[in-house]
Amino acid sequence: MGLFGLDPQSIVARVKASGAPARIPSLGASILRGVVGFTILSVAGFLPWILGLGKRIGTGGMYAACAVVFIGLSGPLLHRLILGPGSLPRFYKLFGLAFALYAGAWVAAYMGLKGHVGGIVGLFAGSALMGGLFAAAFDERRAALPSIAALFLLNLAGYYLGNAVELALVKTHLTAAMLLYGVCYGAGFGAGLGLAFHVCQKTARSRLG
Repeated sequence: MGLFGLDPQSIVARVKASGAPARIPSLGASILRGVVGFTILSVAGFLPWILGLGKRIGTGGMYAACAVVFIGLSGPLLHRLILGPGSLPRFYKLFGLAFALYAGAWVAAYMGLKGHVGGIVGLFAGSALMGGLFAAAFDERRAALPSIAALFLLNLAGYYLGNAVELALVKTHLTAAMLLYGVCYGAGFGAGLGLAFHVCQKTARSRLG
């Protein structure tokens, strides 16, 4: 049994009850939606960092502010990664919980281990929690490992690319460096989200198709 009415039976039942034809995105369309949506979300979500709020409200407060923006704006940009009607409130419930777990794991690892080691450990722990929760919510247990792998590897790629860009520009164009970090991180994380949501809805797609 899934969570938040996201198991295949519930998704199919909502589509049939709506009387509208099912909208079934391809893998490429899901990844593209994830990349575009989460890149926009990432730039907005990192604004508390870019604007230097950490100096006013502390590092913990800044991380909390970033998390609030990420979760608050995620629905309009990404909810159609979920099949069927009623996706917006369900996306908020699932992603809000998943991102809170992800952010908590990342912050704990980063603050405890510091530097790249802490960042990578945090990314893996957060991706494992998020990917596992997605698979459980959609009642697609076999998708847990592919979902975790997609989130971790693509997130890691965006994280490293963002760090490289930031380091190359930080001394001469600080704001641009921070913004481009958000773009790179968002594109990588968004690709992982698109792929994870797609693999976690395999059964629902096959029944609707």
